[in-house]
Amino acid sequence: MRYKDYYAVMGVPRTATEAEIKTAHRKLARKFHPDLNKDADAEARFKEVGEAYQVLKDPEKRAAFDALGTGFKDGDEIRPRPDVSGGYEYGAGGAQDADDFFSDLFGTRARHSAHSYEPEWPGEDLHARVSVSLDDIYHGAQRTVTLQTPVIDDQGRVTYQTRTLDVAIPKGILDGQRLRLAGQGGVGIGNAPRGDLYLEIALDVPKRYRVDGRDVTTDLPLAPWEAALGAEVVVPTPSGDVTVTVPAGSSAGRRLRLKGRGIPGNPPGDFYVMLGIVLPPADTDAKRAAYAAMREAFDFNPRAHFYG
Repeated sequence: MRYKDYYAVMGVPRTATEAEIKTAHRKLARKFHPDLNKDADAEARFKEVGEAYQVLKDPEKRAAFDALGTGFKDGDEIRPRPDVSGGYEYGAGGAQDADDFFSDLFGTRARHSAHSYEPEWPGEDLHARVSVSLDDIYHGAQRTVTLQTPVIDDQGRVTYQTRTLDVAIPKGILDGQRLRLAGQGGVGIGNAPRGDLYLEIALDVPKRYRVDGRDVTTDLPLAPWEAALGAEVVVPTPSGDVTVTVPAGSSAGRRLRLKGRGIPGNPPGDFYVMLGIVLPPADTDAKRAAYAAMREAFDFNPRAHFYG
């Protein structure tokens, strides 16, 4: 019988892992499938790839093939050793009754239909990112997503198809999490189902907010007298405006916690208000005089502990 290098057919080294062989087969089966590739030799190449995969994916068959050793070239005349059958009968009645190396080596007739080895092949899973707002995450939303997905035309070339999907953004989903849309991935071969589409959430956060997990923080600027005397201040949050009580004597950097007003969840996150103090400009004589009066009125050294 004539030697055929199955590793060369698959384009993988003899040390290839099971996963690498499976990946190579997936790629080549799609490339040469007669339904997708109209080249004259596509069916033969598809059958050859399927034949090689049948051997290399099976540990016993692969071991029997490896036992033939190296040093052969495609087309070399060989006879398998008696122990190189992997438990399969060799031949039938002592005669070679199959047309290919796979049949000769393992005593099983290879079927010649283009669909013999992989009549169906599930579609690939596709991955994409979708940008959502903080408001979407707080309340949930319906979004229309436009995608370009790869398809193979009748000539076996890869083209891109524009698809529009209506996607429900669930309340409380976090940045980096994925939505699975079953059956919205790549097209399957034959009667095989489509793959799935995975949408990774990319959170678009307004500049006024910072997000850490389910917690949300905003900065609240205060006038010096508001921080010193206390104040009631309206703070916008993604869940609506909230009136916050600023305690008298608050300093810059103090955090006020609004429990449960962060991103929804079980439990929900918290919303934090970070206090900052903004000084009015001393841009008139009257304002400068007011600052001078403050200096005289307060016995205050902000650097009292700075050097100690």
